[in-house]
Amino acid sequence: MNSAININNIKYSILKKINDPISLRKLPEKELRFLCQELREFLLDSVSYSSGHFASGLGVIELTVALHYVYNTPLDYLIWDVGHQAYPHKIITGRRDQITSIRKKNGLHPFPFREESKYDALSVGHSSTSISAGVGIAVTAEKE
Repeated sequence: MNSAININNIKYSILKKINDPISLRKLPEKELRFLCQELREFLLDSVSYSSGHFASGLGVIELTVALHYVYNTPLDYLIWDVGHQAYPHKIITGRRDQITSIRKKNGLHPFPFREESKYDALSVGHSSTSISAGVGIAVTAEKE
């Protein structure tokens, strides 16, 4: 467990139960709003501790939770346009305890990275690669 942020803190009572999208989907729908609040707090605490980009991540917390709740990830692909948007995604896909290592030597990659997680459908870097990649994935899926 990462000693930088105590996930057992009472303010993370729901988030500490989320180790992957499967555990997320077990939550009652009425708890998702509270999970988003905790995820927002955790992201702020994490970035305050280790630095990084948080504005994009804060803007997609509800979207990230909803997508993982509704879709069967990793079988259904989620493609992020910019890695900074993916911090909440990383937190709820099994990398919560390593999030403060992001952008550090031997730490989490700052962008979605296929070799890091089965939930990262595409390794991305800077913006605008997602549209062409998504179209390519969709066309390939139609042909299969």
